[in-house]
Amino acid sequence: MASQQSSSADMELGRFLRARRTQTSPDQVGLTVGAGLRRTPGLRREELATLAGISIDYYIRLERGKETRPSPSVLDALARALHLDEAEHQHMRDLGAQAARYAPELPPPSRTVPPHLKLVLETLRPSPAYVISRSMDLLAWNPGGLALYAGLADWPATQRNLGRYLFLHPTAHTLFQDDWEYLVRGCVARLRAVAGTDPDAPDLTSLVGELLLKSPDFAKLWERYEVVGRKKIQKTFHHPEVGDLTLSGQSMQLEGTPGQRLGVYTAEPGSPDHDAMLLLDMTAPQPAAHPDTTAEQRRRTQS
Repeated sequence: MASQQSSSADMELGRFLRARRTQTSPDQVGLTVGAGLRRTPGLRREELATLAGISIDYYIRLERGKETRPSPSVLDALARALHLDEAEHQHMRDLGAQAARYAPELPPPSRTVPPHLKLVLETLRPSPAYVISRSMDLLAWNPGGLALYAGLADWPATQRNLGRYLFLHPTAHTLFQDDWEYLVRGCVARLRAVAGTDPDAPDLTSLVGELLLKSPDFAKLWERYEVVGRKKIQKTFHHPEVGDLTLSGQSMQLEGTPGQRLGVYTAEPGSPDHDAMLLLDMTAPQPAAHPDTTAEQRRRTQS
């Protein structure tokens, strides 16, 4: 099993380099090319090797996953040659460390959400809020956090995944028609970034395999190997129950959890968007009170 994981890690760096090379035009890096049709999309291997100051043979070994210990200086030179941004550069460093076996072992994913985080979700009402895993499984939510994604509650709890929802649920495109391009590219980029540093993780390979099979749009974006999505602070939801509402979103890593994140949406009090958010919270199915929530409410009443 260890040798299989090593092979996957070696190949992942090569996949990333190949994707970035084929999507970088000579003009972008200041190369002048002669007239005539180029058979290779983007840069040729020898062009990138020359720009980075390394031998073509060594670069080919990197791209084919046969070089397992690339030095940081070589990766930095390739990042400069490809004009990678900071996040892409860091991702390539992470892939290099993974290939060289320097990366720390990641904790196994978990679907368990600590009780105090469920209490946090309740106290955030009426703002829609939820906790997701690194592979975007919806693990916990308040009423608005689930109802905001219209139709997601119809799926079994174990199937509720925001990536699966975006690409496979029939309501998703209508709900996010204004921000569709941003959302789907950002979703795939997030999954690509996580899968790159843990390519054999069951929670990721299962989801990605399903989406590659069922969604041509996902497959096209996956092939591009983008690891940085364009983020929008505000999203407009064309919601079938409460109408249109534009909310500001925030996502943050949760301490002490295996890659879990908290997502929350807000609106300016007194605005039509806030009124729609309140309506969503009031009309959404209400969960049974969590023991911690009940205890907290009792404590407040007594004080």
